Formats: sequence, structure tokens, C-alpha cells
Amino acid sequence: MDAASSITVRSGRPGAYGAMLEEDTDQTYENVLAEIQSFELPIEATLRTPEDKFWMDLWKTISSATNMSVYDDQPNSHKKFMEKLDACIRNHDKEIEKMCNFHHQGFVDAITELLKVRTDAEKLKVQVTDTNRRFQDAGKEMIVQTEDIIRCRIQQRNITTVVEKLQLCLPVLEMYSKLKEQMSAKRYYSALKTMEQLENVYFPRVSQYRFCQLMIENLPKLREDIKEISMSDLKDFLESIRKHSDKIGETAMKQAQQQKAFSIALQKQNNVKFGKNMYINHDRITEEKREIILRHILEEEDENEEEVLTVQDLVDFSPVYRCLHIYSVLGDEETFENYYRKQRKKQARLVLQPQSSMHETVDGYRRYFTQIVGFFVVEDHILHVTQGLVTRAYTDELWNMALSKIIAVLRAHSSYCTDPDLVLELKNLIVIFADTLQGYGFPVNRLFDLLFEIRDQYNETLLKKWAGVFRDIFEEDNYSPIPIVSEEEYKIVTSKFPFQDPDLEKQSFPKKFPMSQSVPHIYIQVKEFIYASLKFSESLHRSSTEIDDMLRKSTNLLLTRTLNSCLLNLIRKPHIGLTELVQIIINTTHLEQACKYLEDFITNITNISQETVHTTRLYGLSTFKDARHAAEGEIYTKLNQKIDEFVQLADYDWTMSEPDGRASGYLMDLINFLRSIFQVFTHLPGKVAQTACMSACQHLSTTLMQMLLDSELKQISMGAVQQFNLDVIQCELFASSEPVPGFQGDTLQLAFIDLRQLLDLFMVWDWSTYLADYGQPASKYLRVNPNTALTLLEKMKDTSKKNNIFAQFRKNDRDKQKLIETVVKQLRNLVNGMSQHT
Repeated sequence: MDAASSITVRSGRPGAYGAMLEEDTDQTYENVLAEIQSFELPIEATLRTPEDKFWMDLWKTISSATNMSVYDDQPNSHKKFMEKLDACIRNHDKEIEKMCNFHHQGFVDAITELLKVRTDAEKLKVQVTDTNRRFQDAGKEMIVQTEDIIRCRIQQRNITTVVEKLQLCLPVLEMYSKLKEQMSAKRYYSALKTMEQLENVYFPRVSQYRFCQLMIENLPKLREDIKEISMSDLKDFLESIRKHSDKIGETAMKQAQQQKAFSIALQKQNNVKFGKNMYINHDRITEEKREIILRHILEEEDENEEEVLTVQDLVDFSPVYRCLHIYSVLGDEETFENYYRKQRKKQARLVLQPQSSMHETVDGYRRYFTQIVGFFVVEDHILHVTQGLVTRAYTDELWNMALSKIIAVLRAHSSYCTDPDLVLELKNLIVIFADTLQGYGFPVNRLFDLLFEIRDQYNETLLKKWAGVFRDIFEEDNYSPIPIVSEEEYKIVTSKFPFQDPDLEKQSFPKKFPMSQSVPHIYIQVKEFIYASLKFSESLHRSSTEIDDMLRKSTNLLLTRTLNSCLLNLIRKPHIGLTELVQIIINTTHLEQACKYLEDFITNITNISQETVHTTRLYGLSTFKDARHAAEGEIYTKLNQKIDEFVQLADYDWTMSEPDGRASGYLMDLINFLRSIFQVFTHLPGKVAQTACMSACQHLSTTLMQMLLDSELKQISMGAVQQFNLDVIQCELFASSEPVPGFQGDTLQLAFIDLRQLLDLFMVWDWSTYLADYGQPASKYLRVNPNTALTLLEKMKDTSKKNNIFAQFRKNDRDKQKLIETVVKQLRNLVNGMSQHT
């Protein structure tokens, strides 16, 4: 029971409250107060009925009473509260009674009205029942007719439905029949489109029928059949283009070559004169000739245009298009792309694999290049005619892979080439190969970088070839001045070699060039080498400055390495004599002077002035200087060897008592030989001849000294010393006769000063002077070494003992022997003093 009902009950029983107050007034009061405080009334705005208003008023009264009684500390507050509450209850009872009295009359009037309507309602019920019966009797026949009509309408609707369904199914059957015809006719792309129409348009209309489900189940199998058939066609296509790659590449390279020839012809017509002097005969093509050549090339172009086949003419690409379209329709385009790219990569690896004997002939290289060009021409065509099958990124990746392999293959195989003509043909093929692929948009800079490596190898092969040419020239040369007997011969030689000598021109015929026949031949071959080196620089897309630098560097290699090596080998050959060496020195002098003409020759070819800052100079000066120095050294060596050969013929009787009175025969022959040789040296530069003469005299003096001091020579008589002195006198006479002009005073005679002082000491037997002046700058025998004198004196001492073994009791001989012993003792002291000082 809620608070409101509790209050209502209690208001009807005031006696109960009195009893409760009597028993426990405080407790009752607290309970009532708690109920009142916990009671919640609706907000005034929500009051809708009198009952709500009543409770609201009651709440206000109780609230005012409780507030007054609870919070006021009056003695009769509880009693007053209950009185007020009873008064409030009585007032509300009166209001309830008034309300009931007000509505009672209306209730009575309503009951009266209902009683009047009851009679009319029964009458109406009877009428309605009668009317319904009559209607039922009248509608029985109409119900029968209506049922017939309904039955006819249902039949009509069924027929219409059947017709509609048949009209819906017939197109499906017709499309499926069309699909079968397309499959039979191998029109697979159209068949796939028909399948799409069936699935998207027709099958949804008849999906509830069984035949439609059978058709739907059969379509995936048809699609798989189409995929297998198209993939088979693709495999046949891949095999076909593999076989036709050679022809495709050959055609593409031929077109690129023709286009290049046409461009060159146009350049010539426009007076672009790069390489205008690139022909050995130096003939210049006139304007009329250039026009004729251009017209000829254009006519050839017109003729070739009728015969040139495109890649579409050589290969049927329809299997690729068809297969791509089929897989695109099937939604499996990625699978097709992956398969195509994978197979093409495999073919690329096969194409890039060269034959082991490719480097032997140019046809091997040509076949290799045409296959690669054919492969990438096909890929470029696929790239431009299909959407997404081949992308630029894929072709770039494939080309970069192929380019690395191509460079490695060419670098390896070209290293086996020893024929410069084959290397040159390889270069031309690489240029055409690069130009062809560059025309299709593939970067080929690395190929031109490779050509620079091959150019170095080409130069190496040229150097090897020209080394053989130079060797042949040197072998065929007679190493004698070129004789000429007429003006025609003179012009022939000067046309081959730039020789200018006014004195020679003034001489009458017959006359001789100072150089031998090898000089003009070498000059011509150097020019031929420059032409051969220039051929490789053509079509490399390099500037004239770069070409000029390449020509000069390769020519420098020819001069400093090949020609220099051939000259040094020639100089060191045993059969080359002194006369030949003299002629070689003369030849190198003229070749050195001709280097400036070679520089002019290169300048005329490249049109790059020698005054350009970065122009490389020819190193002919140092090359021929080195060769001359080697030849000079070889002259000195061979001259000394010849002297040794003459000295070996010496046959001295070292125990003779008296000299023969004349010089030895071997020495006179040697001096005559030296005179004749030094006569030949007149054509050499002065210093070379003087050095050779001085070297020969010094070597002769040293050899004669060694002969006296030979350890195997144990005894020397005074007669042998006198005979030896005669030979030395002839040497001194030869030196004083100035066999080679240019020596000042007795410079050449000083080569024999050591021998002269030593022999004078023994001939005069002036030991007192030698020992007294030893170590003095003005000593008469300053060049006589004590050790040398001691060695020779001991050899003579042993001879004196042997000859005077029975005359030892003669006083003069005993004195002489004692003198020798005394001198020997003093010389030993000098030698020992020198060793201690050292």
C-alpha cells in the first residue's frame, strides 16, 4: 500500500489514530512524518484529473502542517497536526459527495435511452436476416457461372505464362547454340563474349530451370578449353618468333644501315666535311660527284623500300592478341602476362648464349646480333600494340640484363680476335646493332663505351700487325743510302717521304739520299696505320677533338712501343754490323724530322689545329732518340768486340831478348780497320763519332794493359817490353792522326797515357825518379800505379833470375838483381801503405 492509500484509510478511521497516539504518540508521529516525507506527488503541470488536484491540495496542507509542527518547538504540535489533518479529510469528503450528486442525473438519463433503443434493434435484426436469405437464394446460379469464369481465366493465365516463359528461354537456347557454333569455328574471343552475355543477361532470367543449370555448369569447362587452346597457340607463336628472330633482326639492321647511309649522303650534300681526307689517295669528291652519289643512294632506297619487310610481315601476332584478349575476358590476364614474360626471358637467355666459335668469323657475330635485334624488335612491337602485356619497365629490365650479358660476351670473344680486319668488322656490326636498337628506344651508351675497349684491342692488333710489317721492312733493307739516277726516281722518293735538302737537289745525277730504303717505307706504313686507326673511329658519335686525340695516342703507341721495339730488336741482332748501325742512326734522324709532317697529316684529317691546348703531341723525338742511343751503345759494344777479336790474334814472345823492330801485324790490321770504320762515321753526328773513337782507344789501351798484367803471364823480358812499346807507339800515332775530326789537342792520345808512362818507366828504368816523385802532382809517372808496376816488375824479376842463373857471379848482374829486389821491396811498401791508408 502506498502513502496516499494509507492516508485515505486512516482518514476514515480517526479512532485508530487516537488509540495509536495514546499508546505511542511519538512513534506514530514519526511514522506518519516519514510516510509524508517519502511521498512524491506529480508536478502541477502534469495534473489532469480532479483526483490529482485533490492529492495536490492534500499534500500542500500536510506540508504546511508538518512544517509548522515539526520545526516549531510547541507543546501541542502533534495534536494540532492531527486536527488539521482531520479537517482536511472532512473537507475532501464533502467535495466528493458534491461531485457524485452532480453526475447522478446524467447516469439515469443514459440508462433510459438505452432501454428505448433495445426494441428498435431487435426489429432491425429480423429485417437483416430476411434480406440475407433472399440474397443467398438469388446468388447460387451466379456463383456457378463465376466459378466457370474463374476456371477459364486460370487456363488463359497459364497459357500466357507458358508463352512468356518460352519467349524467355528461346533467346537463351539461341545464344547457347551460337556459343557452340563459335567454339566450332575457333572464334574463342567471341565465344567468351557470348558466355558473358549468357551469364549476365540471359541465365538470370531462366536460372530456375534445370537446363539452365546444366548450361551454367558447362561454361567453366568451355572456358578451360579455350584457355588451353589459346595457350597452345601462344606456344606456337613463341616458337615461331624464335625461328624468325634472325630474319627480323637482319631486316631491322638493314633498315638502320640504309637510314644511316642516307643521312651520311645528306651530310655530304650539305658540305659536312667530317673525314674529308679519309682516303689514301687524297682525292676530293667534287659537288657533282656528291650529287651523283646521293642520287644513287636515293634510288637504292626507293628500290629497297619495295622489298623491305616489316615485323608484321614476318610474324603473325594474332595469337598473342587473341590469347591476351581471351585471358583478359577470363579475368586471368596476370597469369598470361607472367607466363609470356617468363617464356620470353628463357628465350632471351638462349639468344644471348653465343656459340663457342663465334669469334672465328664475322658471320658468327652477325648471327648473334641479328637474333638479339629480332628478339627486342618483337618486344618493342608487343609493347606498343598491347596494353599491359609488356611494360616499359619490363623491357628496360630485360634490356639491361641482356646488355650486361652482351657486353660480357663481346668482351670475352673479342679478346680472341687477332685479325684487325675482323675486329673492324665487329666494330661496324656493333655500331649497326647499337643504332638499330637505339632507334627502338633502347639505351646503348654502354655499347659505345665497350667500343672504346675494343678500340684499344683493335689498336693492339694493329700494333702487332704493323710490328710484322716493320720487321719485314727491316729484313728487306740493305742499309745503304738510296741511289737515284734520274729526276723521276727522285720525285718518287720525295712523294713517299718528305725529304728536303737543297744541297742534294743541286747535285747532279746519279746521287744518293742519305737514308736507306726502309725510311720511306716506314713513313708510308705509319700513315697507313693512322688510316687504319681512323677507320675504327668512324660512326662512334665522337667529336673531331676526341678522334684527333685517339689518332695521336695510337700513333704514339706505334712509335714508342712497336717501332721502337722493332728498332731495338734490329739493333741487337748479331748480324747487324757497324755499317748497318751507322745507317740505322742516320735513318732514325730522318724519321725523327718527319714526325712534324705526321702531325700535319693528322691535323688535315681531323681539322684540329696543333695549337689547341689539349692536343696530344707525337713522341717521335724521344722514340728515335732512344733508338739512336741504343744504336750508339751497340756501336761502342761491337767496336770493342772487334778490337777484342784483333787483340786475340796477338802472338807475343814474352821471353824474346830483342824486339823485331816493327809493330805487330795484328795491331796494324786493327789500326787499318779502325781507320776505315771511322771514315764511315763521318755521316754520323760529330759527338757520336768522337765518342766512338775515344771509346775504342780507351778500350784498346785497357785491353793492352790487361794483356801485360794477365795473371797467366808469369815472365816478361825486356825485349818483349820493347816490342810491346812499338805497338803502343803505333796506337799513339793513330790517335795523333785525328781519325775523327773534332778532338782538341792530344785529347785522344790521353787514352794511352797509362800505358805510355808505365812503358817509359821500364824502358828508361827510372825507378829513382818514380819513387822520389811518387804522390807529387807534377810527377813524371803520375799515372803509374805502384801495384801495376810491382806486378810487371815481378814478372821481369823472374825472367832475370832464369836468364842469369849461371852468370850470378858477375858483378853487374848481381847489382842489377839487387836493384830489382830493392825496388820491389819499396813498391811493396808503397802498396801496403796505400792499402792501410784505404
